[in-house]
Order: sequence, then C-alpha cells, then structure tokens
Amino acid sequence: MPESRPPFPPFDLEGAIEKVQAAEDAWNTRDPHRVSLAYTEDSVWRNRETYLVGRPAIVEFLTGKWRRELDYVLRKSLWSFHEDRIAVRFQYECRDAAGQWYRSYGNELWEFDEGGLMRRREASINDVPIAEADRRLVGPRPAGEYGVDIPLW
Repeated sequence: MPESRPPFPPFDLEGAIEKVQAAEDAWNTRDPHRVSLAYTEDSVWRNRETYLVGRPAIVEFLTGKWRRELDYVLRKSLWSFHEDRIAVRFQYECRDAAGQWYRSYGNELWEFDEGGLMRRREASINDVPIAEADRRLVGPRPAGEYGVDIPLW
C-alpha cells in the first residue's frame, strides 16, 4: 500500500488549514525522522541556499538545523492554496549556542502528491536577532490558537 498522509489534494480551506497545522505540530517536535515522513521519498527542497533531495537528506539537514537552532519554536499561517499546492507564512524563534535569540520570517511553497505527501518544498527565510525579552513564541501553539494568524513583525 502506498504511503499517505491526509488530508489529500485537491485541498479545500479546511484541509489546507489542517495540513498547515499538522506541519507546524510536527516541526515543533524537532524530531527529524518524524518530520521526514510527511515528505515523499524523493521530495525536493530548497531551504535558503541549500538544495536537498530525498528523506535521508531531509533527516540529515533537520538534525543539523536543530543542533544549531536551540529551543526552536515555530508558527505557520496559511497564505493560499489551490488543488495540490499550499503557500504558508511562518515565523520561528531559536537561540544559538552563545545565547543569541533570533526570529526568522519566511514563506514556503508546498506541492503534494495524491497521497498527501509533500513532494516539493521551497523556503525563503530571513533572520533577525532579537533580545530574549522580545520573544513571543514559547512552546507549541495551544489548541485554542489553531488557525490564528501570525503578526507581520
């Protein structure tokens, strides 16, 4: 049986919102293997200046990411969707080993196969150093905040 991850395309508003929240929840586990299962075996990524193909490369990339980006917390918001594609805005906060906090802003373009696995991900990301006192993301999003948009800055 082929792998699948509902909801499946073509997406409606409810399915697109569910897909975005599922991605946010998975990434906030900081478990590279768990996250990689949402992608096709041959998924193609562009993440900033890095290009990846396949789950093993995704696991390796995310393992390194979360070794460097400590106390990582992410929020995603649905921007748009159409058939088998979803666009999201996101923000995440993390600190480096020296204790400097960052807020990273970005956009992702996603394309899914018929089984609901992501076959393509393109991420554009900008980082802004922040003071720890300026953090606004702490821990996973409470269920009562699902679907609440993230601020522009």
